[in-house]
Amino acid sequence: MKKSTLLILAAIALISCGNTYKAHKVVLEDLNDSVNYALGFLNGGQLKAMYFQEDSSEAVINEFMDALNRGYNNEIKERSEIAAAGYNIGSSIKASEKSGLADNKAWALNEKIFFQALVNGMHGDTTGLKVDEARAYFMNAYQQSAQASETEAAGVIKKSKCPKAVATVALNSENDSLNYAFGLLNGDQVRQYLLRNDSTGEQEEEFIAAINEGLHSHVINPQLVNMGEQIGKSIREQEPQGLLGEASLMTDFALISQGFVNGIYGFAEPFDMQSANSYITETMNHIRYGNVKEQGEQFLAENALRDGVTVTESGLQYEVIKMGKGPKPTADAKVKVHYHGTLIDGTVFDSSVDRGEPITFGLNQVIKGWTEGVQLMPVGSKFRFYIPQELGYGAQSAGKIPPYSTLIFDVELLGIE
Repeated sequence: MKKSTLLILAAIALISCGNTYKAHKVVLEDLNDSVNYALGFLNGGQLKAMYFQEDSSEAVINEFMDALNRGYNNEIKERSEIAAAGYNIGSSIKASEKSGLADNKAWALNEKIFFQALVNGMHGDTTGLKVDEARAYFMNAYQQSAQASETEAAGVIKKSKCPKAVATVALNSENDSLNYAFGLLNGDQVRQYLLRNDSTGEQEEEFIAAINEGLHSHVINPQLVNMGEQIGKSIREQEPQGLLGEASLMTDFALISQGFVNGIYGFAEPFDMQSANSYITETMNHIRYGNVKEQGEQFLAENALRDGVTVTESGLQYEVIKMGKGPKPTADAKVKVHYHGTLIDGTVFDSSVDRGEPITFGLNQVIKGWTEGVQLMPVGSKFRFYIPQELGYGAQSAGKIPPYSTLIFDVELLGIE
């Protein structure tokens, strides 16, 4: 495989000591290595921005990376649908100790009340508080809280009428009532959907056991752990199709994994987020559309030899179909034109001629080939331009135009406005 000389770094080898993951330089020996690492780095950086803002401690990062490895190595504990739901609820209850009830820090989780309400809801016990009443009460408080500032949010619930006692649970504050209402709503959903066919009570036992497992899992961030497992699993499942669905690229999980670590820690060498994204985009476009570029270059080389074709210093090619007698526009002029655009195989990608309506635009607002070429045209002229990909859209796609496409335009300059 062709070496990617810009990305070869003298560095220490990839190592992992136990369950501790450190940011460090990596050895990227070829294009395959570089894509794997850049992909991991980009994803790690995105996770940092979206999910590690509150807690990016080493323990949380290690926990996520362990989960990523479990997912890739197919070591995720298999749970039934009911057990998975129970575990997730238990984990969420635990996470709420930090994030607050329903992710509202102004509302403190009362685990005992929430759990009792959950059980009551699962059994359909709505003594003292019906599900509809709980929903209306909770949603009203939630909506008011969303409209208030964080400092005001704690006082919002005091404006809502709430029960003081429900079933066997004493509710001594508005916060207690919110916990009960939220738990009751969750329990009612479990009863209707997860336990609707539970005639023996076995599924309920399984569900409660899974909740307790989630509560005592010692997981710091259940959401990130679940995400890590699913990402790792997805990488494994997509491996047979090739990295990013490209058969010519092989998955190197060690490099992807270290990319995640470096991205989360913000260790921007050899990539930062912008350069990693650009590298992946340009590399994948080159792999998938490299033949388009080569065919365009061959076409232009042959076309340049034809009589009547002029080649400018930039590589733009043109031929005059009709020479007008009017003034020529400047680079910042606004012009009115008719045009017909095709790829070198004749595919029409855009045409004001076909639409029957000319277009007006600033010459400094279009691709380089147009900006340069139209300035060569006196008003009343019609030219045919052969635009190399670097003067067109380059590595980017544009509608029907694939990356690296050579473009052909017939342009008639109708006026300068």
